[in-house]
Amino acid sequence: MASFAEDESPIMKGDAAAKASDYANYFCSYAELYHQKQMLMDHNRMRAYHDSIMLNKSLFEGKTILDVGTGSGVLAIWAAQAGAAKVYAVEFTDMALHAKALVEKNNLTGVVEVIQTSAEDLDLGDVRVDIIISEWMGYFLLRESMVDSVLRARNRWLKPGGTLFPSHATMLWGAITYEEDRVDKQDEYTSSMRDWDIFVKEMADTYKVDMSVLDKHYEREQREYYIYSSLWTELGMQHVVGQPAVVRRLDLNTCTIAEAANVPKVDWSVQVDFNTRVSGFAGWFTVDFAGSEGTPVKQRVVLSTGPEGGRTHWGQQVFYLPEPIDCVPNTRLHGELVMDRQTKNKRLYTVTASINVDDEPEPRFAEAKYEMP
Repeated sequence: MASFAEDESPIMKGDAAAKASDYANYFCSYAELYHQKQMLMDHNRMRAYHDSIMLNKSLFEGKTILDVGTGSGVLAIWAAQAGAAKVYAVEFTDMALHAKALVEKNNLTGVVEVIQTSAEDLDLGDVRVDIIISEWMGYFLLRESMVDSVLRARNRWLKPGGTLFPSHATMLWGAITYEEDRVDKQDEYTSSMRDWDIFVKEMADTYKVDMSVLDKHYEREQREYYIYSSLWTELGMQHVVGQPAVVRRLDLNTCTIAEAANVPKVDWSVQVDFNTRVSGFAGWFTVDFAGSEGTPVKQRVVLSTGPEGGRTHWGQQVFYLPEPIDCVPNTRLHGELVMDRQTKNKRLYTVTASINVDDEPEPRFAEAKYEMP
C-alpha cells in the first residue's frame, strides 16, 4: 500500500462545539429510521452492495471487515452472512442502537460488533482489517464529504493488500435537454421577483419605508437560489444529449484524502449529434466493486447513478443554464469544470463551469457558478 501521511481534510476536526455543529448539520438526519428506510428501499443501491459481497464470498470468508458508517447495520450483516470471522460496524449516531438490535435479531452478535463512535475516534487497538465496506457517496459523488472519514479509516486500519468496497469511483458530466423543467425554475424565479416588487410597493405605500435599496441584493439572492443552484432530478435517457464526459476517476485503494476532496480544473467535451436545445448539464457517478491489486474480486459489480441505470436515491444533480443552447448535428460543446468545497460548509460544494460552443473565441457562459445545497 502507498503511504498516506497527508491529511488536510477539514471534516470532523476541531473542538466539541465544532463537532456538535457538524452533527447538527449532517449526521442528525442519519439517526432517523425514515432516512435509513429511503436508502434501504433504493434497490439498485442494495442490489449492488449485496451482489458485490455475495458474489465474492471467498474474499470475506474468515476475514476481518470494517463497515464505516454502518447506519442500520445491513452491510455488516451481509458481510457476516458471507462468512466473515469478525465485522466491526462503526456508526456515529444513535442509529447504532438500532443496528445492535438488528444484529441480535439476526443471530450475529458473536460476529458483528457495533461500535458507536466516529471513524476518526475509532480505536481497534492492534487489529487490522482485510476489507472496508462503506456507503459513503453523496450527490454527484462528493457532496457530504464522508469519503474523508472512509479514507482516514483506510489509512489507519486496512491491512497492506486489502481493499475497499466500493474500490473505484467515476464522476460524469453530461449535457441534457429538459426545457419544461428549466422553464419551470425560471418561472419560479420570475414569480419571486414579482412578489418582491409588490412587497416593496406595499412597504412604501403602507409603512412609508423605501425598500428599493435592497432590490439588487434580493435579485442576486433569488437568482443564486433559483438559477444558480443545482437541483436533484430524476432524468431519463431521453434527456441526455451525446456521450457524457468523465471528469474524475478515483481509486479508493490508493488515492489521498486531498485527491478525493474536489475536482480540480478539468476540460470536458460533449458532441451533439442531432438538432436539440441544450437546457443545461447534469452530474452523476458510478462506483465499482473491483477490489485491489492485492485483493482482486472474482466478479466485478458496478453501481451507476446515471439515467441509464434506473432510479437511485442519489438521482442526478442538474445545473440549468439561464438561456438554452440551440444545437445542430455535430455541434461540440466544451469547456472547463471545477468542483470545490464551500467555505461556509465543507460538506457542501460549488461547481464552476465555462461553456463554449464549437470554436467560439469566448465562452458562451463564462464561469457560471452553481451552489450544491
